[in-house]
Amino acid sequence: MTPRTVVRPVVAAAVADQLLRHTAPGVPQVRPTLDWAGPVGMELPDERAVQAACGLMHIHGRATGGPVPLAVDYASVVAGVLAAQGATAAGIGRARGLDLREVRTSVAQGALLAVGQYLAAATAREADGPPSTAGPEPGASGLATLETADGARVEVETLDPSAWREFWALLGVPSALAGRGWLPFQQRFATAVCPLPEELRAAARRRTLPDLVAAAYDTGVSLLTLGADPAPAVHPEPWRLTPAPAVHPEHRQPAPAVAPVPRRRTSGPAHPAPDVPVPPLPLAGLRVVESTRRVQGPLAGHVLGMLGAEVIRIEPPGGDPMRWLPPLAGDTSARFTALNAGKRVVEADLTTARGRETVRELAAEADAFVHNWAPGKAARLGLDAADLLSDRPALVYAWASGFGDTLGDRPPLGTDYLAQVHSGLAAAVRPADEPPAPSLMTLTDVLGGLVCAQGVLAALARREGTGRGGRVDSSLVSAAALIPRPAHRVRWTASDRPVRTADGHLYLGPEARAHPEAVHRLLGRAEGSALTTDEWTHRLAEAGLTATPVHTDLAALADDPAFKAAVAPPDPLIGHARPHAPWEFA
Repeated sequence: MTPRTVVRPVVAAAVADQLLRHTAPGVPQVRPTLDWAGPVGMELPDERAVQAACGLMHIHGRATGGPVPLAVDYASVVAGVLAAQGATAAGIGRARGLDLREVRTSVAQGALLAVGQYLAAATAREADGPPSTAGPEPGASGLATLETADGARVEVETLDPSAWREFWALLGVPSALAGRGWLPFQQRFATAVCPLPEELRAAARRRTLPDLVAAAYDTGVSLLTLGADPAPAVHPEPWRLTPAPAVHPEHRQPAPAVAPVPRRRTSGPAHPAPDVPVPPLPLAGLRVVESTRRVQGPLAGHVLGMLGAEVIRIEPPGGDPMRWLPPLAGDTSARFTALNAGKRVVEADLTTARGRETVRELAAEADAFVHNWAPGKAARLGLDAADLLSDRPALVYAWASGFGDTLGDRPPLGTDYLAQVHSGLAAAVRPADEPPAPSLMTLTDVLGGLVCAQGVLAALARREGTGRGGRVDSSLVSAAALIPRPAHRVRWTASDRPVRTADGHLYLGPEARAHPEAVHRLLGRAEGSALTTDEWTHRLAEAGLTATPVHTDLAALADDPAFKAAVAPPDPLIGHARPHAPWEFA
């Protein structure tokens, strides 16, 4: 065998370069440094090794019965966005007087951030201490994709249980049976599996595509047909920045003073860090106000908080209902805390004049306002960009949507899985010998939140030179378009899938995948499943080949010494494990 060569994470670097070019020209930036493993104490030579080690193969493969790679360089794209964020934020910090000259991140840190909610759920501890048992049923599997009598594959979406029952009633399914499918359908966002009753799948197979389209239309359920083309259906720019009207220099508003407002705090710091000296964070002293739900919007605010901004979260009276979804860490949902720890909370009823005025008051004292409301809601509330920028022209107003303007005035529900379908990602994430279907890991929610945050950073950086804020529009679809994919779906060999061992799974390194005959000679007559993961790894290492154990237990990953510098363990303040902030500034 020839000596191993170290390959740079070229996809991550290319994505970072693309985003930094899209950031306003002339904005000061710090060039980022990228590698594969970062603080993770493992040899991770490529994208697939990172997916294996950091839990992506496990989460993506839950729905189909075992760990399997994503057929795209997802972790690398996430890392590329993180690198652009770190570079842009450091430039903002330098413009504000901080001596920041370096920023580092890694593909492994991108992967860990992407699995953060799943990691939180797997390690959640109730208030009295024991680990939570909430999660997918052992052995549960299944996608949400439905097949029709005429061979179509469709993805449906609704957040309304009544619409769900009515849709299935039009397909001849009794209400009680349809009800059995509602919980796994909704929980798939959290569990990455959708074990629908077989009777529902059979009912869909008895009807044609026009039948399902008509039922969806009549009940308000969103439906998209899956295609086999992995190419993006549209190529939107990652975000669109519309500057606020010019402000005469003598009328420029200074950065707002931090005024006291009635609030409470979501438990814990947003970015617990290892016990090493760190420089001031680049967004320290800036304030972000968010009115967001689910994943995409909260993650954008979470990222800005990890970069040092104060984040104030607007929630309805009584709090966001997502706070109490199991599993709980202490007295709050682990998945909720994973995205919202450290944010201050102000409760406001946006259906009332006083609640809307609260939003205006908070935005008038903020540097950025972020929301992911449904299309048209901001205008109906009188809280669109023009409304808030009139009071504070230096504000950065960001809307994180599902489809942007790619599907007209009345798009389907802007959720992760429909965005995967519309963007072609649902075809790209699986090899050609499998039917196209979205990954039930929330790929575009995470990437969409990161792209929204980068759009905010780009606008803040531009503001350093102009004094003007503006409107930033991004979407799940614009984020998905960042993921490179081939013209045709990829074809895999046996070496592209994890190897089953006596006690788990192992993913072969790039040299071993390129020379499968060497692996067969090395093993002789031994069946792979007869050898333990350690035995496999030892034999391959003796031959100069790498392989990565596939983590299929996220709780064990959090306890793995190799991840000590990258993952914070549960503590009394935050009762679940969480990745450390994915940048190192110097």
